[in-house]
Amino acid sequence: MRTTRNRRLRSLSVLTAACLTAVAVPLAANVAAQAATGCEVAYTVVNEWPGGYTASVKATNLGDALSSWEVDWQFATGQQVTNYWNAEIDQSGTSVTASNVSYNASLASGASVEFGFNGTFTASNPVPGAFSLNGVACDGSSGEPSSDDPTSDEPTDDPTGEPGQGGDGRYEVEALTRGVTVVPSGSGRLVSWRLLGTDPENVAFNVYRDGTKLNSSPITGATNYLDTGGNGTYTVRSVVNGTEGAASGVEATFNSSGYLDVPIQRPAGGTTPSGEAYTYSANDMSTADLDGDGDYELIVKWDPSNAKDNSQSGYTGNVYVDAYRLDGTRLWRIDLGRNIRAGAHYTQFQAFDYDGDGEAEIAMKTADGTRDGQNTVIGSSSADYRNSSGYILSGPEYLTIFNGRTGAAMDTVNYNPARGTVSSWGDSYGNRVDRFLAGTAYLDGATPSMIFARGYYTRSVIWAVDWNGSDLTSRWTFDSNSAGSQYTGQGAHSLSIADLNGDGNQDVVYGAMAVGSNGQALWNTGFGHGDALHVSDFVPSRAGQEVFMVHEDGSKPSSSLNGSNGSILFQTSPSGDNGRGVAANVLASNPGAEYWSSAVSGLLNASGANVGSKPASANFLSWWDGDGERELLDGTQITNYPSGTLLSGSGVASNNGTKSTPGLSADLFGDWREEVVWRTSDSSALRIYATPHQTNLRIPTLMHDIQYRVAIAWQNTAYNQPPHPSFYIGSDVTAYPWPDIHTP
Repeated sequence: MRTTRNRRLRSLSVLTAACLTAVAVPLAANVAAQAATGCEVAYTVVNEWPGGYTASVKATNLGDALSSWEVDWQFATGQQVTNYWNAEIDQSGTSVTASNVSYNASLASGASVEFGFNGTFTASNPVPGAFSLNGVACDGSSGEPSSDDPTSDEPTDDPTGEPGQGGDGRYEVEALTRGVTVVPSGSGRLVSWRLLGTDPENVAFNVYRDGTKLNSSPITGATNYLDTGGNGTYTVRSVVNGTEGAASGVEATFNSSGYLDVPIQRPAGGTTPSGEAYTYSANDMSTADLDGDGDYELIVKWDPSNAKDNSQSGYTGNVYVDAYRLDGTRLWRIDLGRNIRAGAHYTQFQAFDYDGDGEAEIAMKTADGTRDGQNTVIGSSSADYRNSSGYILSGPEYLTIFNGRTGAAMDTVNYNPARGTVSSWGDSYGNRVDRFLAGTAYLDGATPSMIFARGYYTRSVIWAVDWNGSDLTSRWTFDSNSAGSQYTGQGAHSLSIADLNGDGNQDVVYGAMAVGSNGQALWNTGFGHGDALHVSDFVPSRAGQEVFMVHEDGSKPSSSLNGSNGSILFQTSPSGDNGRGVAANVLASNPGAEYWSSAVSGLLNASGANVGSKPASANFLSWWDGDGERELLDGTQITNYPSGTLLSGSGVASNNGTKSTPGLSADLFGDWREEVVWRTSDSSALRIYATPHQTNLRIPTLMHDIQYRVAIAWQNTAYNQPPHPSFYIGSDVTAYPWPDIHTP
């Protein structure tokens, strides 16, 4: 099957008259006293087909904060709204009014709200010519009186928050804003911002509070500043060769408890055909810039309470995937339908800008009955392929790529490989046939490709796919059936992506074997399946990447490998099923990273020698405090090694049972250190925590290191693993590599 919806974008930022006082325009009672003093509206036709279209409307409040809002415009004759999201829309003739819903009623000064709708038209589909916000026409001005006598020493241009575009390096990456954050820290506030990979290496910064510069000379070190002198509105400006750049305002302000809540919309529960009731909780997450504004959105998968491991029979509820802005605006919801089973091994989604248009896409396995973010059904809406045990072992299987801004399906192709004969994957009831993995890799050394895979206990198939903006195309397929029986059964419950041989092209680490950027096998240890996998420059004294893996087979060791050829650097004695293992720099007194696992005693160095006590957890990791050593992230706590709790999440829950993983751990904004995202206990919000600690390490945002960036894309896959950059971070390092990147 193949279906395609080409994107056709038409946009207009409509700038109309601004007012300094309330105007006599009939308004609803709840907004009459809150006329905006300035506004701007961008209306975009995202998709169009004969007689119908999808539109997105973004309204920016340039005046005082509003507790509720209405946006009004006039359609041409024949245009009609049919359904909508993120707003309540009423239409009378050609007059249209969009008003807030409960979760996006507040609109701060300088903030934006975005909503969308589907519509129909007859003869033509023109863009409306004028808009108003709470009765005031929008022309893009703030309505503030002009002044030729600024009272502060900050330059008078307005904060732009525009993405930092540029660079002439090898790899294409997303253009990000400064990502300024403000986090309470003791009696002060820690202001933190991104050092972009597209910045000149000699860039410095000035920090302002309420227009007054706080630093006496440009900041040339780490990109954070502890303000102990008060509170106010912060901006950050780059300084290059003595010249200040535009101001970047704050993207995220954290409360006194150190977190920021993003409201989310929990799906209603249901009942299976066998009569079992179920509810929903937020589960694995990812992040990407879905709308091209340089800020990250959050993508969250909703799992039903009856989600299953592949070994377990039974029906499950549908799986949903949502996208949210930090203000809680939901961009879309994808319903994967009854023919996609719920569980950690079934749905692996990838969020990345694959075609270089500045906006990320979302790709995942779909089936008959999947509904995209515009409620359009893929395939047959009535098909039900579930058998009496709840497994789905027949019917078509698809790969669909969705528009990141709207959730609309843009292309759907048959999934490769098809399941074929179920028993050929190792059992006949549906366990091993439906073990899926996914990732993103710069296979050509310049632009990203999708990686989708099936099987790792026996047959293993890895499929590389490209997206050019209109079509999904296969780049290559690696199949152990044709590559050789030695490549069967080597996969893990996760995969990793890294440039293993130093040629600039990323390769796929598929458990105990590696497949090169051209789809050909690189190496194979033959140690078989395992539950944990880590790849990075763990030994900075030797060139290239190292691979650390533990194995399920009790007769196999845990091993540190040379990433270029799979040769053994050190290995432990076999010690039974080794279900947990980690590699990271947690001990400053030992050069390079350390290694530990659940079935092996001690903390091991690069030679396999014991250099300390084993950490209390072998799970996720986080750069949280100010030094170069990494902290331990397990359940809802971040702890230092060897001891000391740095953060205990409040009112939150970890994911995936005993796996105790966060929804997401990533360098979302601020300086290079990582934020952690958990769901609240009732799944009403995503709670983001950011570090309150200062650092003196100057490192470009980890999201501009392509190995770390693609690790954030694959983090949601199966048994979630922590991300690693391509380079070593430690307190003994004096300088870090500059990203070899450019933006679209």
